[in-house]
Amino acid sequence: MRRDTPSKPLAIIVAVGRDNAIGRRNDLIRHLPGDLKRFRELTTGHTVIMGRRTWESLPNRPLPGRRNIVVSRNRSYIAEGAERADSLREALTMASSDPMPYVIGGGIIYKEAIPLATHLFLTTLDADTPDADTFFPPLDMNEWEETFRSEAMQNKEGEEFRFVNLTRR
Repeated sequence: MRRDTPSKPLAIIVAVGRDNAIGRRNDLIRHLPGDLKRFRELTTGHTVIMGRRTWESLPNRPLPGRRNIVVSRNRSYIAEGAERADSLREALTMASSDPMPYVIGGGIIYKEAIPLATHLFLTTLDADTPDADTFFPPLDMNEWEETFRSEAMQNKEGEEFRFVNLTRR
């Protein structure tokens, strides 16, 4: 039995490599135009919750058309254009009026959010990233049901990727 039973919808959106890599040197493992478009379509109009390093990695801050909440334990940290929360739990309380807030990274926040999440929106890249330094935690697939899987697409390097949606069982 899981300790944290999700009480309201919470989505995680992430692009992962075959090795569960999600980042390197505070950047995405790949920039996939289709993935960025999907990210924008899914998250626009919603609250996005992220850690400080993810916030600082964004080329344009805040993300437009979304309420941006940055989780940082540093109470003096100022995320201009966003709100700051001390913890994921506080961020979720702040986002309680949103019918589906999205956790958008990074690795530490994802690890905390997985037990609370009801939906996962994955972009799976069929490639290894040997120089990755940030990884998505392993999932217990017995807890998740696949509700959508796109046809495979290719990036400009010829690597295959697809979109996969999971819902908690």
